[in-house]
Amino acid sequence: MSQPEFSACLEWLFAEPSDVFANRIAHAAKAGFDAFEFWLWSNKDIDAICRVAEEHDIAVAGCVAEPLIPLTDPANHARWLAGLEQSMAVAERFGAPVLIAQAGNAIEGAGRRAQGEALILALRQAADILSGSGVRLGLEPLNTRVDHPGHFLDSTSEAFAVVEKVGRAEVGVVYDLYHSAVMGEPFEETLFGHVDKIVHVHVADHPGRHEPGSGKVDLVRRLRWLLDNHYAGRVGFEFKPTTTSHGSLAGMRADFARSLAAL
Repeated sequence: MSQPEFSACLEWLFAEPSDVFANRIAHAAKAGFDAFEFWLWSNKDIDAICRVAEEHDIAVAGCVAEPLIPLTDPANHARWLAGLEQSMAVAERFGAPVLIAQAGNAIEGAGRRAQGEALILALRQAADILSGSGVRLGLEPLNTRVDHPGHFLDSTSEAFAVVEKVGRAEVGVVYDLYHSAVMGEPFEETLFGHVDKIVHVHVADHPGRHEPGSGKVDLVRRLRWLLDNHYAGRVGFEFKPTTTSHGSLAGMRADFARSLAAL
């Protein structure tokens, strides 16, 4: 695969000035994005999203599997799995291939091994729900050094290990280059032999979580490596613009694609 499809995360992109969410979809399409994504679906107008996406011929890359509650606590599983059924129905309506799951914060006083086992159990049950739907669940590790102190899962390697223990094709990993860079993970060593487990990729630079080129991470080289190692999913631009969305994106997406092609 020489070039990925790029997705705009509309929680931060095209979010200024504050406007109805559906208008952001039109802006993303006009900016040349292949797809868009967002976080929660429960606080948005699903009908409007479907209508505007169809009008502008832009795909929905994915959204979050709600509710966002710790999967490390077995007491939360029934509620989360019921929510997953609703989230799956929404994803199917969108034609979105990915729902994003997060482990949640570590539980004070609970052993790490027990919490990990609870997470694996929840994901196995989720796989049963998703079976045959065409929707995959992506477990996303988050950095604990800057943005998410206390989060249970901050290691990409551990996320791969969890997915291996789940052992179901319906469950994979969302790999966020920003979170990984913040945690100081060795890139190729972390990903080697595991690219087939990645269902979606997020991109932002570090430090600052801004657009590619604003920080110190060689995002183009890392993404080129992923593509050369057969990653075939979408790449989501999930960053906070340093100026306006249009200002931050001006020429950047095209330059990013050209740089990828040149490597």
